[in-house]
Parts: sequence; C-alpha cells; structure tokens
Amino acid sequence: MTIQPSGEPKVAVVTGAGSGVGRAVSLALLNAGYRVVLAGRRLEALEESIHLARNCATSALAVVTDVSDPASVDALFTACVKHFGRLDLLFNNAGIGAPAVPIDELSVETWRCVVDTNLTGSFLCTRAAVRQMKAQSPQGGRIINNGSISAYAPRPNSIAYTATKHAMTGLTRSTALDGRQFNIACGQIDIGNADTPMAARMARGVPQANGQIAAEPLMDVSHVGSSVLHMAELPLQSNVLFMTVMASSMPFVGRG
Repeated sequence: MTIQPSGEPKVAVVTGAGSGVGRAVSLALLNAGYRVVLAGRRLEALEESIHLARNCATSALAVVTDVSDPASVDALFTACVKHFGRLDLLFNNAGIGAPAVPIDELSVETWRCVVDTNLTGSFLCTRAAVRQMKAQSPQGGRIINNGSISAYAPRPNSIAYTATKHAMTGLTRSTALDGRQFNIACGQIDIGNADTPMAARMARGVPQANGQIAAEPLMDVSHVGSSVLHMAELPLQSNVLFMTVMASSMPFVGRG
C-alpha cells in the first residue's frame, strides 16, 4: 500500500474518471492502495468505475464535477479534503474532442467548449490542487496531466483538440517550475491509441495525413493505468516530466 510518512494512504483526484483512461487510472491507483476521488459529469459512470474496483471500492469517492466551472472544481477539492484529509495526486484527464471538420467550418462555440474543458478545466483543477498542496502538512504533492500524442503531432481536422493539447505542455512546464518551492512535482503523460470508447474508431479506419483512410492498432488501456501509477509512485524529489505510452505500431514515429 502506498502510504504517507504518517502511515496514511495517499489521496488522489482523477478527473474524467467515468470511462476510458480515467477509469483505468482510477482502478490502478485504488489497487495500489490509494484513496481516490473520482470526478466526472455522470454519477452512474463514476459509480460503475467504483464497482469495478471491487474490494477497493471503500477507498473511493464519486463527485459529480464540471471541470469547466470554477465553483464545481472548488467543490470537488473541498469534498476530497473533507473526506480524506489531504491531496497527494491530481490526474488532469477530463477532455473532449470536436467534430473532424475543416478549420473554416468549426464553430466558435465548439472551439470554446473544447478549450473550456480540456485547457481551462485543467488549469482550474491545477489551481485548486496547488492551493491545497501548499497549505497541507506535509506540504507538496504531484500533478500529472494527460497531454496526448496530439501535444506533438496533429491529426487532420483536429485544430481545437490539438491546440489544447499543445497548450497542456505549457501548463505542465509552468506548473513544474512554479511548484518547485512547494514540493509540488508536475509531469505529463502523452497517450497514443489506448483502447477506449473515444479511440475505438481508430481500429475501423481514420483519416491519415496523406488523405487516405487507414485502420490503426490499439493498446490495452490498462497500460496507461500502470504508466501513470509509475509516475505517481516516484518520490517527490524525482519527476517524469514527459512520458509517451503508445501502441507500438501506430503511425506516429517517422513518417507513418
């Protein structure tokens, strides 16, 4: 079991915990002995994630959260500290995509929705986490951001999602720098083609940079959970600033 110097288990908040990567990471942390606050928009999905934890379910708390709403984010972290006493880890994972349309056909409303969820939501959660990590004793903690391979290379017709994921890299670097003096570490995991509901379409065929449609390989999402756990388990004097975990044969390295 992962514990504090005080002998208490570590406490984590995972956003977007009702499915996919967020669910896999929540289960990996619970199975490793963490107490986990699962945040997401749908209570039923969060409760299903907790049900899958089986014997570890008593160490989990579901909190319905809209990460784009400052009041909702503040309520999430208040609930975490009230229930578990502190915060040791934040996994910024909540995110959405947009329809794959040409730039000139993307509405401003859709752009803002993606930015509000993926980027502003991560900032709001980071701000709340840093505030708590600075105030608690012992001081400090770790923040891990879900960056995506789109933080490096775009897919066709993905300007809103890609822009937010490039911005996530700046959020990661700035948080890592500003958190140093408070014993707060920050890193980013960039995921390629994990087998989740959001990425299932990859196996059916998606547009490539050359205009062709091609099926892409997927990897088991549990490998993302174990990768985030590895980053989380490091002592705070060590940090994985960036990690890429991807389906080995996906078209990313080189020219495809």
